Amino acid sequence: MNGAADLIGFHARYRADEVVAIDLPGNKHWTYAELDLSCGQCATALKNHGIQQGDRLICLAKNRVELIALHLACARIGAIYVPLNWRLTTTEINALIADAEPKLIIGDELLERSGLEGIDLESFLQQSAELDAMPYHFIDGNLPSLILYTSGTSGKPKGALLSENNLTETAINFSLVGKVQNNSVVMSDAPMFHIIGLITAIRPAMLQGACFVVSDGFDPARTLGRLADPDLKVTHYFCVPVMADLIKAEPAYTPDKLRGLTAIFTGGAPYAEAKIQDWVKDGIPVANGFGMSEAGTVFGMPADINLIAARPGSTGITTSRVKARIVDADGKPCSTGTSGELQLKGPNVTAGYWRRPEENSKVFTEDGWFCTGDIARCDEEGYFWIVDRLKDMFISGGENVYPGEIESLLAHDPAIKECAVIGRPDEKWGEVGHLFIVLADPKAQVDGEDFIRSLDGKLARFKLPKYVSLLDALPRNANGKIVKSALLEKI
Repeated sequence: MNGAADLIGFHARYRADEVVAIDLPGNKHWTYAELDLSCGQCATALKNHGIQQGDRLICLAKNRVELIALHLACARIGAIYVPLNWRLTTTEINALIADAEPKLIIGDELLERSGLEGIDLESFLQQSAELDAMPYHFIDGNLPSLILYTSGTSGKPKGALLSENNLTETAINFSLVGKVQNNSVVMSDAPMFHIIGLITAIRPAMLQGACFVVSDGFDPARTLGRLADPDLKVTHYFCVPVMADLIKAEPAYTPDKLRGLTAIFTGGAPYAEAKIQDWVKDGIPVANGFGMSEAGTVFGMPADINLIAARPGSTGITTSRVKARIVDADGKPCSTGTSGELQLKGPNVTAGYWRRPEENSKVFTEDGWFCTGDIARCDEEGYFWIVDRLKDMFISGGENVYPGEIESLLAHDPAIKECAVIGRPDEKWGEVGHLFIVLADPKAQVDGEDFIRSLDGKLARFKLPKYVSLLDALPRNANGKIVKSALLEKI
Protein backbone atom coordinates (compact mmCIF):
# COMPACT_ATOMS: atom_id res chain seq x y z
CA MET A 1 0.00 0.00 0.00
CA ASN A 2 1.20 3.49 -0.90
CA GLY A 3 0.23 5.43 2.20
CA ALA A 4 -0.96 9.03 1.95
CA ALA A 5 -1.54 11.35 4.85
CA ASP A 6 -5.01 12.75 5.49
CA LEU A 7 -4.13 16.47 5.49
CA ILE A 8 -7.13 17.63 7.47
CA GLY A 9 -6.62 14.87 10.02
CA PHE A 10 -2.97 15.85 10.39
CA HIS A 11 -3.57 19.58 10.84
CA ALA A 12 -6.49 18.93 13.21
CA ARG A 13 -3.84 17.60 15.58
CA TYR A 14 -1.17 20.12 14.70
CA ARG A 15 -3.19 23.39 14.60
CA ALA A 16 -6.67 22.33 15.75
CA ASP A 17 -8.07 25.77 16.57
CA GLU A 18 -6.72 27.65 13.57
CA VAL A 19 -9.17 28.64 10.83
CA VAL A 20 -8.99 26.45 7.71
CA ALA A 21 -12.09 27.68 5.87
CA ILE A 22 -14.29 30.75 5.61
CA ASP A 23 -17.68 29.87 4.19
CA LEU A 24 -19.12 33.03 2.63
CA PRO A 25 -22.49 31.47 1.63
CA GLY A 26 -23.02 30.19 5.18
CA ASN A 27 -21.23 33.08 6.91
CA LYS A 28 -19.20 30.64 9.01
CA HIS A 29 -15.57 30.03 9.95
CA TRP A 30 -14.30 26.47 10.25
CA THR A 31 -11.30 25.41 12.28
CA TYR A 32 -9.15 22.44 11.30
CA ALA A 33 -10.64 20.45 14.19
CA GLU A 34 -14.20 21.26 13.08
CA LEU A 35 -13.60 20.30 9.46
CA ASP A 36 -11.85 17.09 10.52
CA LEU A 37 -14.80 16.20 12.73
CA SER A 38 -17.29 16.84 9.91
CA CYS A 39 -15.17 14.77 7.52
CA GLY A 40 -15.07 11.85 9.96
CA GLN A 41 -18.79 12.04 10.64
CA CYS A 42 -19.59 12.14 6.91
CA ALA A 43 -17.37 9.10 6.42
CA THR A 44 -19.33 7.19 9.06
CA ALA A 45 -22.63 8.27 7.49
CA LEU A 46 -21.50 7.14 4.06
CA LYS A 47 -20.50 3.75 5.47
CA ASN A 48 -23.96 3.51 7.07
CA HIS A 49 -25.46 4.10 3.62
CA GLY A 50 -23.50 1.13 2.29
CA ILE A 51 -20.73 3.08 0.55
CA GLN A 52 -17.59 0.96 0.24
CA GLN A 53 -14.22 1.20 -1.44
CA GLY A 54 -14.57 1.99 -5.13
CA ASP A 55 -18.23 3.05 -4.92
CA ARG A 56 -19.16 6.36 -6.52
CA LEU A 57 -20.94 9.18 -4.70
CA ILE A 58 -22.49 11.79 -6.97
CA CYS A 59 -22.96 15.29 -5.60
CA LEU A 60 -25.05 18.03 -7.22
CA ALA A 61 -24.82 21.13 -5.03
CA LYS A 62 -23.77 24.76 -4.88
CA ASN A 63 -20.50 25.75 -3.19
CA ARG A 64 -20.19 25.24 0.55
CA VAL A 65 -17.43 24.00 2.86
CA GLU A 66 -19.28 20.76 3.56
CA LEU A 67 -18.59 19.63 0.00
CA ILE A 68 -14.90 19.56 0.89
CA ALA A 69 -15.73 17.44 3.93
CA LEU A 70 -17.78 15.10 1.75
CA HIS A 71 -14.93 14.63 -0.73
CA LEU A 72 -12.41 14.01 2.04
CA ALA A 73 -14.83 11.55 3.65
CA CYS A 74 -14.91 9.58 0.40
CA ALA A 75 -11.12 9.49 0.39
CA ARG A 76 -11.08 8.30 3.99
CA ILE A 77 -13.14 5.21 3.11
CA GLY A 78 -11.72 4.62 -0.38
CA ALA A 79 -14.85 5.76 -2.24
CA ILE A 80 -14.94 8.08 -5.26
CA TYR A 81 -16.50 11.55 -5.14
CA VAL A 82 -18.17 12.68 -8.38
CA PRO A 83 -19.27 16.35 -8.41
CA LEU A 84 -21.52 17.22 -11.33
CA ASN A 85 -21.80 20.44 -13.27
CA TRP A 86 -25.19 21.80 -12.21
CA ARG A 87 -25.20 24.18 -15.20
CA LEU A 88 -25.77 21.26 -17.53
CA THR A 89 -29.21 20.27 -18.80
CA THR A 90 -31.09 17.46 -17.10
CA THR A 91 -30.40 15.25 -20.13
CA GLU A 92 -26.67 15.90 -19.87
CA ILE A 93 -26.66 15.29 -16.11
CA ASN A 94 -28.54 12.02 -16.52
CA ALA A 95 -25.95 10.88 -19.09
CA LEU A 96 -23.15 11.46 -16.57
CA ILE A 97 -25.07 9.64 -13.85
CA ALA A 98 -25.52 6.67 -16.17
CA ASP A 99 -21.79 6.71 -16.90
CA ALA A 100 -20.71 6.93 -13.24
CA GLU A 101 -23.23 4.37 -11.91
CA PRO A 102 -23.25 5.84 -8.40
CA LYS A 103 -24.14 3.99 -5.24
CA LEU A 104 -25.56 7.22 -3.82
CA ILE A 105 -26.65 10.67 -5.03
CA ILE A 106 -26.59 13.65 -2.68
CA GLY A 107 -27.56 17.23 -3.44
CA ASP A 108 -29.25 20.44 -2.42
CA GLU A 109 -32.25 22.08 -4.10
CA LEU A 110 -30.56 21.42 -7.44
CA LEU A 111 -31.67 17.78 -7.20
CA GLU A 112 -35.33 18.72 -7.36
CA ARG A 113 -34.69 21.31 -10.05
CA SER A 114 -33.06 18.61 -12.18
CA GLY A 115 -35.81 16.10 -11.45
CA LEU A 116 -33.39 13.72 -9.73
CA GLU A 117 -33.96 11.43 -6.78
CA GLY A 118 -31.35 11.43 -4.05
CA ILE A 119 -30.57 12.32 -0.46
CA ASP A 120 -31.02 15.90 0.63
CA LEU A 121 -27.60 17.30 1.54
CA GLU A 122 -28.82 19.29 4.52
CA SER A 123 -30.58 16.28 6.02
CA PHE A 124 -27.52 14.12 5.42
CA LEU A 125 -25.29 16.64 7.23
CA GLN A 126 -27.68 16.96 10.16
CA GLN A 127 -27.82 13.20 10.58
CA SER A 128 -24.04 12.92 10.20
CA ALA A 129 -23.53 15.44 13.01
CA GLU A 130 -25.05 12.93 15.45
CA LEU A 131 -22.62 10.14 14.56
CA ASP A 132 -19.21 9.13 15.85
CA ALA A 133 -16.46 10.30 13.51
CA MET A 134 -14.28 7.89 11.61
CA PRO A 135 -10.80 8.77 12.89
CA TYR A 136 -7.84 10.12 10.96
CA HIS A 137 -5.68 7.42 9.41
CA PHE A 138 -3.31 6.80 6.55
CA ILE A 139 -5.07 5.87 3.34
CA ASP A 140 -4.02 4.22 0.10
CA GLY A 141 -2.91 7.24 -1.89
CA ASN A 142 -3.13 5.37 -5.19
CA LEU A 143 -6.87 4.77 -4.88
CA PRO A 144 -8.98 7.19 -6.93
CA SER A 145 -10.95 9.55 -4.72
CA LEU A 146 -12.34 11.81 -7.43
CA ILE A 147 -13.86 11.68 -10.90
CA LEU A 148 -13.88 15.03 -12.67
CA TYR A 149 -15.77 15.10 -15.92
CA THR A 150 -14.02 17.14 -18.57
CA SER A 151 -15.86 20.22 -19.76
CA GLY A 152 -16.68 18.62 -23.08
CA THR A 153 -16.23 21.60 -25.41
CA SER A 154 -16.29 18.95 -28.12
CA GLY A 155 -17.35 15.33 -27.95
CA LYS A 156 -18.63 13.39 -24.97
CA PRO A 157 -17.37 14.37 -21.50
CA LYS A 158 -14.87 11.93 -19.99
CA GLY A 159 -14.32 11.27 -16.29
CA ALA A 160 -10.70 11.83 -15.26
CA LEU A 161 -9.77 9.50 -12.40
CA LEU A 162 -7.70 11.27 -9.74
CA SER A 163 -6.11 9.70 -6.69
CA GLU A 164 -5.17 11.37 -3.43
CA ASN A 165 -1.55 11.16 -4.55
CA ASN A 166 -2.46 13.05 -7.74
CA LEU A 167 -4.28 15.72 -5.74
CA THR A 168 -1.47 16.10 -3.24
CA GLU A 169 0.87 16.77 -6.17
CA THR A 170 -1.34 19.69 -7.23
CA ALA A 171 -1.16 20.97 -3.66
CA ILE A 172 2.63 20.77 -3.75
CA ASN A 173 3.05 22.17 -7.26
CA PHE A 174 0.82 25.19 -6.78
CA SER A 175 2.26 25.86 -3.33
CA LEU A 176 5.68 26.09 -4.94
CA VAL A 177 4.84 28.27 -7.96
CA GLY A 178 2.20 30.32 -6.09
CA LYS A 179 4.08 31.05 -2.86
CA VAL A 180 1.38 29.55 -0.62
CA GLN A 181 2.41 29.76 3.05
CA ASN A 182 0.71 28.96 6.34
CA ASN A 183 -0.57 32.55 6.62
CA SER A 184 -2.06 32.57 3.11
CA VAL A 185 -5.78 33.03 2.43
CA VAL A 186 -6.83 31.51 -0.91
CA MET A 187 -10.07 32.42 -2.66
CA SER A 188 -11.80 31.31 -5.84
CA ASP A 189 -15.26 31.96 -7.24
CA ALA A 190 -15.10 28.77 -9.31
CA PRO A 191 -17.79 26.13 -8.74
CA MET A 192 -16.77 23.01 -6.86
CA PHE A 193 -17.32 20.72 -9.81
CA HIS A 194 -14.21 22.28 -11.37
CA ILE A 195 -10.55 21.44 -10.68
CA ILE A 196 -9.90 25.03 -9.56
CA GLY A 197 -12.85 25.31 -7.20
CA LEU A 198 -12.51 21.87 -5.63
CA ILE A 199 -8.76 21.23 -5.69
CA THR A 200 -6.39 24.02 -6.75
CA ALA A 201 -7.93 26.65 -4.49
CA ILE A 202 -8.28 24.20 -1.58
CA ARG A 203 -5.54 21.58 -1.37
CA PRO A 204 -2.50 23.92 -1.36
CA ALA A 205 -4.00 25.80 1.59
CA MET A 206 -4.71 22.53 3.40
CA LEU A 207 -1.18 21.29 2.72
CA GLN A 208 0.38 24.40 4.21
CA GLY A 209 -1.99 24.72 7.16
CA ALA A 210 -3.40 27.90 5.65
CA CYS A 211 -6.98 29.09 5.01
CA PHE A 212 -9.28 28.90 1.99
CA VAL A 213 -12.38 30.98 1.27
CA VAL A 214 -15.47 29.35 -0.23
CA SER A 215 -17.40 31.75 -2.46
CA ASP A 216 -20.97 31.53 -3.72
CA GLY A 217 -20.08 32.74 -7.21
CA PHE A 218 -18.57 35.57 -9.19
CA ASP A 219 -19.92 39.09 -9.23
CA PRO A 220 -17.31 41.70 -10.25
CA ALA A 221 -18.26 44.35 -7.71
CA ARG A 222 -18.77 41.89 -4.87
CA THR A 223 -15.59 39.96 -5.66
CA LEU A 224 -13.57 43.20 -5.76
CA GLY A 225 -15.00 44.10 -2.35
CA ARG A 226 -14.03 40.71 -0.95
CA LEU A 227 -10.49 40.96 -2.29
CA ALA A 228 -10.16 44.37 -0.67
CA ASP A 229 -11.78 43.32 2.63
CA PRO A 230 -9.27 43.82 5.48
CA ASP A 231 -11.08 41.19 7.55
CA LEU A 232 -10.80 38.44 4.91
CA LYS A 233 -7.16 39.26 4.10
CA VAL A 234 -7.22 37.32 0.80
CA THR A 235 -3.70 36.73 -0.55
CA HIS A 236 -4.37 34.43 -3.54
CA TYR A 237 -7.24 34.73 -6.01
CA PHE A 238 -8.01 32.36 -8.91
CA CYS A 239 -10.00 33.38 -11.98
CA VAL A 240 -10.23 33.07 -15.75
CA PRO A 241 -9.05 36.05 -17.82
CA VAL A 242 -12.52 37.42 -18.57
CA MET A 243 -13.20 37.62 -14.82
CA ALA A 244 -9.97 39.55 -14.23
CA ASP A 245 -11.02 41.98 -16.97
CA LEU A 246 -14.41 42.52 -15.34
CA ILE A 247 -12.82 43.22 -11.94
CA LYS A 248 -10.47 45.76 -13.47
CA ALA A 249 -13.37 47.42 -15.32
CA GLU A 250 -15.36 47.95 -12.12
CA PRO A 251 -15.91 51.67 -11.37
CA ALA A 252 -14.76 51.09 -7.78
CA TYR A 253 -11.49 49.43 -8.86
CA THR A 254 -8.23 50.98 -7.75
CA PRO A 255 -4.88 49.17 -7.59
CA ASP A 256 -4.59 49.96 -3.88
CA LYS A 257 -7.56 47.68 -3.17
CA LEU A 258 -5.54 44.68 -4.34
CA ARG A 259 -2.20 45.44 -2.73
CA GLY A 260 -2.68 42.62 -0.22
CA LEU A 261 -2.64 39.98 -2.95
CA THR A 262 0.40 37.86 -3.63
CA ALA A 263 -1.05 37.69 -7.15
CA ILE A 264 -4.16 37.14 -9.20
CA PHE A 265 -3.76 33.67 -10.70
CA THR A 266 -5.36 33.20 -14.11
CA GLY A 267 -5.90 30.13 -16.23
CA GLY A 268 -8.49 28.27 -18.26
CA ALA A 269 -7.78 30.34 -21.37
CA PRO A 270 -4.88 32.40 -22.77
CA TYR A 271 -4.61 35.94 -21.36
CA ALA A 272 -3.60 38.61 -23.85
CA GLU A 273 -0.15 40.13 -23.29
CA ALA A 274 -1.49 43.68 -23.56
CA LYS A 275 -3.98 43.09 -20.75
CA ILE A 276 -1.35 41.52 -18.50
CA GLN A 277 0.87 44.55 -19.08
CA ASP A 278 -2.01 46.79 -18.02
CA TRP A 279 -2.04 44.98 -14.69
CA VAL A 280 1.74 45.34 -14.46
CA LYS A 281 1.37 49.12 -14.87
CA ASP A 282 -0.95 49.06 -11.87
CA GLY A 283 1.64 47.14 -9.87
CA ILE A 284 -0.57 44.05 -9.54
CA PRO A 285 1.02 40.69 -10.43
CA VAL A 286 -1.25 38.60 -12.65
CA ALA A 287 0.37 35.20 -12.78
CA ASN A 288 -0.82 33.20 -15.75
CA GLY A 289 -0.76 29.44 -15.41
CA PHE A 290 -1.82 26.20 -17.00
CA GLY A 291 -3.52 23.19 -15.55
CA MET A 292 -6.15 20.66 -16.46
CA SER A 293 -8.54 18.22 -14.85
CA GLU A 294 -6.25 15.34 -15.80
CA ALA A 295 -3.08 16.78 -14.24
CA GLY A 296 -3.91 19.63 -11.86
CA THR A 297 -1.33 22.39 -11.76
CA VAL A 298 1.22 21.99 -14.56
CA PHE A 299 2.79 25.43 -15.18
CA GLY A 300 2.76 28.61 -13.15
CA MET A 301 4.20 32.04 -13.79
CA PRO A 302 6.20 33.16 -10.74
CA ALA A 303 4.29 35.73 -8.67
CA ASP A 304 6.97 38.32 -9.43
CA ILE A 305 5.88 41.43 -11.31
CA ASN A 306 9.25 41.90 -13.02
CA LEU A 307 9.31 38.34 -14.36
CA ILE A 308 5.69 38.72 -15.49
CA ALA A 309 6.52 41.98 -17.28
CA ALA A 310 9.43 40.31 -19.06
CA ARG A 311 7.28 37.44 -20.36
CA PRO A 312 3.64 38.55 -20.52
CA GLY A 313 1.42 35.78 -21.73
CA SER A 314 3.71 32.97 -20.64
CA THR A 315 2.13 30.26 -18.52
CA GLY A 316 5.39 29.96 -16.60
CA ILE A 317 7.51 27.02 -15.55
CA THR A 318 7.06 23.57 -14.09
CA THR A 319 8.21 22.44 -10.69
CA SER A 320 10.79 19.69 -10.51
CA ARG A 321 7.94 17.22 -9.96
CA VAL A 322 6.36 17.64 -13.40
CA LYS A 323 7.98 16.54 -16.65
CA ALA A 324 6.89 18.32 -19.83
CA ARG A 325 7.97 17.92 -23.42
CA ILE A 326 6.86 19.33 -26.78
CA VAL A 327 6.71 17.01 -29.78
CA ASP A 328 5.91 17.29 -33.48
CA ALA A 329 3.31 15.31 -35.43
CA ASP A 330 5.70 12.34 -35.54
CA GLY A 331 6.23 12.36 -31.78
CA LYS A 332 9.77 13.73 -32.04
CA PRO A 333 10.97 16.50 -29.68
CA CYS A 334 10.62 20.02 -31.05
CA SER A 335 13.50 22.48 -30.98
CA THR A 336 13.42 25.43 -28.58
CA GLY A 337 10.81 27.98 -29.62
CA THR A 338 9.03 25.61 -32.02
CA SER A 339 5.36 24.86 -31.39
CA GLY A 340 4.17 21.29 -30.95
CA GLU A 341 1.93 19.15 -28.78
CA LEU A 342 2.50 19.34 -25.05
CA GLN A 343 2.97 15.99 -23.30
CA LEU A 344 3.26 15.41 -19.56
CA LYS A 345 4.55 12.81 -17.16
CA GLY A 346 4.59 12.82 -13.37
CA PRO A 347 2.75 11.78 -10.21
CA ASN A 348 0.22 14.58 -10.80
CA VAL A 349 -1.12 12.95 -13.99
CA THR A 350 -4.32 10.90 -14.01
CA ALA A 351 -4.08 7.14 -14.42
CA GLY A 352 -6.75 7.45 -17.10
CA TYR A 353 -10.44 8.00 -17.75
CA TRP A 354 -13.30 6.22 -16.06
CA ARG A 355 -14.36 3.25 -18.21
CA ARG A 356 -12.70 4.67 -21.35
CA PRO A 357 -9.98 2.17 -22.34
CA GLU A 358 -10.09 3.34 -25.96
CA GLU A 359 -9.51 6.95 -24.88
CA ASN A 360 -6.68 5.92 -22.56
CA SER A 361 -4.90 4.20 -25.43
CA LYS A 362 -5.15 7.43 -27.42
CA VAL A 363 -3.91 9.87 -24.77
CA PHE A 364 -0.97 7.87 -23.41
CA THR A 365 2.10 7.15 -25.50
CA GLU A 366 3.85 3.78 -25.35
CA ASP A 367 6.47 5.26 -23.04
CA GLY A 368 3.85 6.69 -20.66
CA TRP A 369 3.53 10.35 -21.65
CA PHE A 370 0.10 11.96 -21.41
CA CYS A 371 -0.93 13.77 -24.61
CA THR A 372 -2.66 17.00 -23.55
CA GLY A 373 -4.00 18.01 -26.95
CA ASP A 374 -2.53 21.49 -26.37
CA ILE A 375 -0.04 23.19 -28.66
CA ALA A 376 2.79 24.82 -26.71
CA ARG A 377 6.25 26.27 -27.13
CA CYS A 378 9.10 26.74 -24.69
CA ASP A 379 11.95 29.25 -24.59
CA GLU A 380 15.58 28.58 -23.71
CA GLU A 381 14.99 29.28 -20.00
CA GLY A 382 12.14 26.82 -19.61
CA TYR A 383 9.18 29.22 -19.78
CA PHE A 384 6.16 27.81 -21.58
CA TRP A 385 3.47 29.39 -23.72
CA ILE A 386 0.20 27.67 -24.62
CA VAL A 387 -0.35 28.48 -28.27
CA ASP A 388 -3.67 26.76 -28.94
CA ARG A 389 -5.65 23.57 -28.68
CA LEU A 390 -4.56 20.90 -31.16
CA LYS A 391 -8.19 20.38 -32.12
CA ASP A 392 -8.56 24.12 -32.89
CA MET A 393 -5.64 24.13 -35.32
CA PHE A 394 -6.64 24.02 -38.97
CA ILE A 395 -4.67 23.49 -42.17
CA SER A 396 -4.91 26.10 -44.92
CA GLY A 397 -3.13 25.38 -48.17
CA GLY A 398 -1.00 22.74 -46.45
CA GLU A 399 0.12 25.11 -43.67
CA ASN A 400 -0.78 24.81 -39.97
CA VAL A 401 -2.75 27.78 -38.64
CA TYR A 402 -3.12 28.32 -34.89
CA PRO A 403 -6.15 30.52 -34.06
CA GLY A 404 -4.61 31.49 -30.72
CA GLU A 405 -1.80 33.32 -32.51
CA ILE A 406 -4.31 35.44 -34.43
CA GLU A 407 -6.47 36.07 -31.36
CA SER A 408 -3.45 37.18 -29.33
CA LEU A 409 -2.58 39.88 -31.88
CA LEU A 410 -6.14 41.17 -32.07
CA ALA A 411 -6.35 41.43 -28.29
CA HIS A 412 -4.17 44.55 -28.55
CA ASP A 413 -6.93 46.35 -30.47
CA PRO A 414 -8.91 48.57 -28.04
CA ALA A 415 -11.99 48.31 -30.26
CA ILE A 416 -12.20 44.56 -29.56
CA LYS A 417 -13.59 43.23 -26.29
CA GLU A 418 -12.93 39.60 -27.21
CA CYS A 419 -12.54 37.47 -30.31
CA ALA A 420 -12.18 33.93 -31.57
CA VAL A 421 -11.01 32.31 -34.80
CA ILE A 422 -12.09 28.95 -36.16
CA GLY A 423 -11.34 27.03 -39.35
CA ARG A 424 -14.10 26.53 -41.91
CA PRO A 425 -14.14 24.41 -45.08
CA ASP A 426 -12.93 26.02 -48.28
CA GLU A 427 -12.87 24.48 -51.76
CA LYS A 428 -9.58 26.08 -52.78
CA TRP A 429 -7.49 26.00 -49.59
CA GLY A 430 -9.07 23.12 -47.68
CA GLU A 431 -9.77 25.36 -44.69
CA VAL A 432 -9.65 29.10 -44.03
CA GLY A 433 -10.11 31.20 -40.94
CA HIS A 434 -13.35 32.79 -39.76
CA LEU A 435 -12.97 35.60 -37.23
CA PHE A 436 -15.70 36.32 -34.67
CA ILE A 437 -15.51 39.65 -32.81
CA VAL A 438 -17.30 41.17 -29.82
CA LEU A 439 -16.83 44.95 -29.91
CA ALA A 440 -15.76 46.94 -26.87
CA ASP A 441 -18.47 49.45 -27.85
CA PRO A 442 -21.52 47.52 -29.05
CA LYS A 443 -22.90 50.65 -30.74
CA ALA A 444 -19.76 51.36 -32.75
CA GLN A 445 -20.12 51.42 -36.53
CA VAL A 446 -17.22 49.39 -37.88
CA ASP A 447 -16.26 47.44 -40.96
CA GLY A 448 -15.26 43.99 -39.79
CA GLU A 449 -12.90 43.62 -42.71
CA ASP A 450 -10.76 46.39 -41.21
CA PHE A 451 -9.75 44.05 -38.40
CA ILE A 452 -8.48 41.50 -40.90
CA ARG A 453 -6.60 44.21 -42.82
CA SER A 454 -4.96 45.32 -39.54
CA LEU A 455 -3.20 41.93 -39.41
CA ASP A 456 -1.62 42.31 -42.83
CA GLY A 457 2.15 42.44 -42.43
CA LYS A 458 1.97 40.98 -38.93
CA LEU A 459 1.06 37.46 -40.00
CA ALA A 460 1.79 35.34 -43.04
CA ARG A 461 -0.91 35.72 -45.67
CA PHE A 462 -2.13 32.14 -45.27
CA LYS A 463 -2.91 32.84 -41.62
CA LEU A 464 -5.19 35.81 -42.30
CA PRO A 465 -8.89 35.01 -41.74
CA LYS A 466 -11.00 35.18 -44.87
CA TYR A 467 -14.31 35.83 -43.10
CA VAL A 468 -15.41 37.99 -40.16
CA SER A 469 -18.62 38.20 -38.09
CA LEU A 470 -19.64 40.54 -35.27
CA LEU A 471 -21.36 38.96 -32.27
CA ASP A 472 -22.92 40.28 -29.06
CA ALA A 473 -21.04 37.63 -27.06
CA LEU A 474 -18.94 34.51 -27.57
CA PRO A 475 -20.45 31.19 -26.45
CA ARG A 476 -18.80 29.86 -23.29
CA ASN A 477 -19.14 26.75 -21.18
CA ALA A 478 -19.54 26.62 -17.40
CA ASN A 479 -15.80 27.04 -16.88
CA GLY A 480 -15.57 30.24 -18.92
CA LYS A 481 -13.95 28.62 -21.95
CA ILE A 482 -15.07 29.60 -25.43
CA VAL A 483 -17.04 26.81 -27.10
CA LYS A 484 -15.70 26.97 -30.65
CA SER A 485 -17.94 24.14 -31.83
CA ALA A 486 -20.89 26.48 -31.18
CA LEU A 487 -19.29 29.09 -33.44
CA LEU A 488 -19.43 26.65 -36.34
CA GLU A 489 -23.21 26.89 -36.12
CA LYS A 490 -23.00 30.66 -36.73
CA ILE A 491 -21.27 30.36 -40.09
